[in-house]
Amino acid sequence: MIRFEHVTKRYADGTTAVDDLSFEVAEGELVTLVGPSGCGKTTTMKMVNRLIEPTSGRILLDGEDIATVDPVELRRRIGYVIQQVGLFPHKTVLDNTATVPHLLGWQRKKARARAAELLDLVGLDPSVYGDRYPEQLSGGQRQRVGVARALAADPPVLLMDEPFGAVDPVVRERLQSEFLRLQSQVRKTVLFVTHDIEEAVRLGDRIAVYGNGRIEQLDPPAAVLGAPATPYVADFVGADRGLKRLSVTPIESGDLEQPPVVHLDDRVGDAAARLEAEGARWAVVLDRSDGLHGWVSAEALSGAPDGGTVRNHSRRMDAWLPVGASLKQAFSTMLQHDAGWIAVLDGDQADHFVGVLTPARLHEALRRSTAADALGAARAEVSVETVADA
Repeated sequence: MIRFEHVTKRYADGTTAVDDLSFEVAEGELVTLVGPSGCGKTTTMKMVNRLIEPTSGRILLDGEDIATVDPVELRRRIGYVIQQVGLFPHKTVLDNTATVPHLLGWQRKKARARAAELLDLVGLDPSVYGDRYPEQLSGGQRQRVGVARALAADPPVLLMDEPFGAVDPVVRERLQSEFLRLQSQVRKTVLFVTHDIEEAVRLGDRIAVYGNGRIEQLDPPAAVLGAPATPYVADFVGADRGLKRLSVTPIESGDLEQPPVVHLDDRVGDAAARLEAEGARWAVVLDRSDGLHGWVSAEALSGAPDGGTVRNHSRRMDAWLPVGASLKQAFSTMLQHDAGWIAVLDGDQADHFVGVLTPARLHEALRRSTAADALGAARAEVSVETVADA
């Protein structure tokens, strides 16, 4: 969708902002451009909508050289979101959102209907917020309007220049989550500029780590964190890159342990005998549909009358996640519930129980993920030495 071919931007004073840049962004892909101030990432983005003209090289949009397109027409085909939002203070939220459709000659009714649809999509009820003015909105709400406005004419490409940088951390995290949800629906081709590596990791399908006018590494987040291409990248992503990698490493079924399983209606004596035979101190308790109910300890079963059922002695289990959730979510859930393990469910099969993730298995999963990227193999094909193996 977007292709840079040996693009350079050199200013009259001799400063080279971007140096011989060549890379592609596929249709529907979100690429985050990350690096320190002055590294060339914003210049790269602004050359796509010709707010800055390259000194040499070509930029192609869907196969068309943008240098041959009228800049005004080009910008109306590209959504643009900036940190300061840039809403018109004298226009209502609805009219702000309908700005580009109006400029493209849409009828007023059609433009406002599209604006209302987009406001609803970004979580702002148009019946509540449509007639308000920007000064009546919070910073986070104004950012949502900015995103809605950029999407109003249904552009194939979206450029975002530190769009969430001016809000507090809590609102920023919410906006990131909302944008990920939105992107999963609209699947725009996105260049997203940020100086925050954690934001880049969370949002990007791939991350372009900028040095001085050049891309030092362009890879999926897990690869950037697990195998930095240069010492510069390793230094930029930080010594805690292993912790950051937790957020982009999903739980897989091969990461899980399989503890003893009993059911709510099993007799206490039978369940106790099963745990004793396996030398286990506890078991996962499932309902009749093999959905998670909780857990029961061997101690609770051994002291119970033989005639009862597991139902009367089990405890609810609130520490659980679906397969595919990140290892960071798993670690956070363990800490939140002060749990030594979490249950993992398959949401595609009515919350069917799959297994449990322990701290040791979490660490092993992270190590196998890093090794798999280095070898170019699937995680399930990689084994690592553990304390138990020593």
